[in-house]
Amino acid sequence: MTSSPDLDERLREAAARIRRANHLRRVREATTEQIQRAHRTLADLELELSLEEDDVTRLEGGLSAVLARLLGNREERLDRERAEAAAARQRVEGHQARLSQLEADARAAEDELAGLATAPEEYAELLAEKERQLISDGDARARELADLAATLDRVTADVREHAQAHRAGRAARDALGHVLRHLNWAVNASTWDMFGGGVIADLIESNRLDAADEAAWHAQRALDVFSRELADVGVSARPHLPQVDTRWFVDLFFDNIITDVIKHQRIENTRAEVDKTIQWVQETGAHLRARHTELSAERKRLLARRERLLRG
Repeated sequence: MTSSPDLDERLREAAARIRRANHLRRVREATTEQIQRAHRTLADLELELSLEEDDVTRLEGGLSAVLARLLGNREERLDRERAEAAAARQRVEGHQARLSQLEADARAAEDELAGLATAPEEYAELLAEKERQLISDGDARARELADLAATLDRVTADVREHAQAHRAGRAARDALGHVLRHLNWAVNASTWDMFGGGVIADLIESNRLDAADEAAWHAQRALDVFSRELADVGVSARPHLPQVDTRWFVDLFFDNIITDVIKHQRIENTRAEVDKTIQWVQETGAHLRARHTELSAERKRLLARRERLLRG
């Protein structure tokens, strides 16, 4: 059997370039969809911010301010509207940061794809050359080895992609854990508040909700990466965290048992949604780990078969 290690190596490199290009196309497609959804969400958040700022402007001057003065609650309402506008502005800025990160990911994928534009033609030419060698060689083992090498390359790529998806899942789970811990603390503070915790409980609750909101943006980023890695192994998913509404702390200005119970229930509901997302990430990770084990076993079997052929 004629040996052609240089051609085999070039074929492996060309196949790896094609797999990388296919991976980048899936990343680009998933990221483009994420960007489109992020733009729509940002437009809604910007509209909400505009409305909140209009409410502040009306209370700072104009007919609404006059009426509020007559009713004696202008400063109270103005404090509330300013707090809601500040929270809306924070959500807009956080989503703008997420959108910038997604657009940077898309540009990076596009730039790398441009460098792989000739990979299919190069691979086709190398395959034709390999085919000519196999035909002229006439050794049955040569064709089987070539087929085995192609299968082995594919399985190896699958092993690597499942491992990458599993790592992304672990990162998403860890990021979600940070959100859940802050929400747990907020729930504890809210429970204390319902039983007379007062201003101190309100401040702790507010701080924890702010921290949970910031952690949620990092967690959503991790979920974005995880969903793209899942798409690379044929799993379609669009995990999205519930909004951590930091505006709830403006109820400090209207502190009573009714608002305390409402705040507590809202935090509990958000915590339940985050916990549900964590469970989904963990279950999906278990599936990825099991599939990775199967693929690793298949790769080991193929390597053993290849070794037997070469030694034979």
